[in-house]
Amino acid sequence: MSESMNTVIEARGLAKEYREGKLRTPVFKELSLRIERGEMVSIIGASGVGKSTLLHLLGGLDRPSAGEVSVVGQSMFTLSDAARGRLRNESLGFIYQFHHLLPEFTALENVMMPVMIAGQSKQKAESRARDLLVRVGLEQRLQHKPGEMSGGERQRCAVARALVNRPACVLADEPTGNLDAKTAASVLELMRELNREIGTSLVIVTHDRSLAERCDRILVLDGGGLRPLRPGD
Repeated sequence: MSESMNTVIEARGLAKEYREGKLRTPVFKELSLRIERGEMVSIIGASGVGKSTLLHLLGGLDRPSAGEVSVVGQSMFTLSDAARGRLRNESLGFIYQFHHLLPEFTALENVMMPVMIAGQSKQKAESRARDLLVRVGLEQRLQHKPGEMSGGERQRCAVARALVNRPACVLADEPTGNLDAKTAASVLELMRELNREIGTSLVIVTHDRSLAERCDRILVLDGGGLRPLRPGD
């Protein structure tokens, strides 16, 4: 797969179908996508068209029925499971509608975890995690567990965790979908600010048109493929 130095994710000829006995349910086919370094892209579409499935394929969390995905020049599905896991940890961050923080660990410990998994020292992990948590406004919540934080605080903690390894790209699945409008706007602005400062690309799956319109590009998943947003959509 050929790609420029500035391409962080590329999907080519991507297809996915689910099989149950003789029944085959296609989600999409021959889908292509290229995400450039520092770009902020939103993907919108009707419920059930496969937006979350696409994000899982781009992140190597699910295998396509056909086609390939590369992340920073490495083909995801030619790697061993261990190598794919390392590539995910080093080059990608994930944010979900529900924060998926580990309830038994503090905010600081949750954000330290990806750095520890990458084999860095506890000291380096704590330094990076602390710095990011301060930047997202959680300096008073470092030792609080998720159950002791508000929904907005938990999601800001999840944003910090996704960015702590300075990934090439963050994949976000409805990152503000569980928040009130004011908190959602705050989290989005934070993601935008960190996108500009760190240079991390963002791919955001969302139903929220106002969120989508603040991105550099809006793509519509429709009819099994991706297309740019058209007037009247």
